[in-house]
Amino acid sequence: MKRHLQLKNTIMTNTSPFTLHKQSSECAARRGEVKTRQGIIQTPVFMPVGTQGTVKAVTPENLQEMNAQIILGNTYHLFIRPGHELIESFGGLHKFMNWKGSILTDSGGFQIFSLKELATITEEGAAFKSHLDGSKLFLSPEDAVHVQQSLGSDIMMCLDTCIPFPATKDETIKATDLTTRWANRCRMAHTKRDQLLFGIVQGGMYPELRREHAAALIDIGFDGYAIGGLSVGEDKHLMYDMTEETVPALPKDYPVYLMGVGTPADLVEGVYRGVDMFDCVMPTRNARNGSLFTEKGKISIKNAQYRDDHGPIDENCTCYTCRNYSRAYLRHLFHAREILSSHLNTIHNLHFYLNLMAGIRKAIEEDNFARFRKDFYSKLENE
Repeated sequence: MKRHLQLKNTIMTNTSPFTLHKQSSECAARRGEVKTRQGIIQTPVFMPVGTQGTVKAVTPENLQEMNAQIILGNTYHLFIRPGHELIESFGGLHKFMNWKGSILTDSGGFQIFSLKELATITEEGAAFKSHLDGSKLFLSPEDAVHVQQSLGSDIMMCLDTCIPFPATKDETIKATDLTTRWANRCRMAHTKRDQLLFGIVQGGMYPELRREHAAALIDIGFDGYAIGGLSVGEDKHLMYDMTEETVPALPKDYPVYLMGVGTPADLVEGVYRGVDMFDCVMPTRNARNGSLFTEKGKISIKNAQYRDDHGPIDENCTCYTCRNYSRAYLRHLFHAREILSSHLNTIHNLHFYLNLMAGIRKAIEEDNFARFRKDFYSKLENE
């Protein structure tokens, strides 16, 4: 029996921001666009993560040059420092950080989950201690929406309860039902309608719970739907299975966002299963650790084999770094702990991700995504 909660019906008349341009005849992959107040986002899309009002090690101009369309900010971190009121006084996050594209803000639920030893989750919201100074703070679903409206993001996320892996079915039901009630409250608090609000589907690793939760969120009514609670320690195949189970339960005329995912292969597999939007810290974090993506797989630039290598990171890459610098130089910068190392490596990794998504969009347009997927795997050597 379905456990739809008895909630006040908050369905609001809204037009989907998503337009479908091409549906693959081979799989669930689709080519479309999402309209925000800042402009049009071509999908499928990868969104670089700029947690604290910056994508680490690169400038907004760098991002524009590599055709980034939308980046992320984070409610939890910006709420703590420098504070949403200060950012609002500058005209919002776009002006504060000088970014002219779209911005999606995560609600902070995952960060609170990650800092669970500092947080207490109740019906009212999340009470937690700042990871900076230990001060006591509180974030309710209404607060999460208010902070994001103050930040001026183009796409806001509902506050959710992220479920650990593994979790029992009873634990999962309890947490998912709380996320539903919070989603209802977020929708009620959503007053700035030109800022889109996405609901987040939870349900752990239980397909029937994910389908039920998707139905509950659709009943409330959002501008888009995210798949949350994946990439939290589960096996890759289980993550793919949960994605494949969840996407068909979501409305086809709304954007689908797979949160916190992932590797280049994860993006290809997510698109294959019908996902439109992705984000992950992997390209930027890996860059700072000297791990660089190529069409043959990852390489570690710190390895001795690159000491006198005159070639670029990837001979088929057209990014600024590959056009101008050798592997030997990049290895030297990494071992010398030069700031330029993170900058050049991050430019390459983000370019790789964004170029991969451009190739995916083109393949769907030409209705040969299956071949693209096969070619992607055939080139891999280092995975």
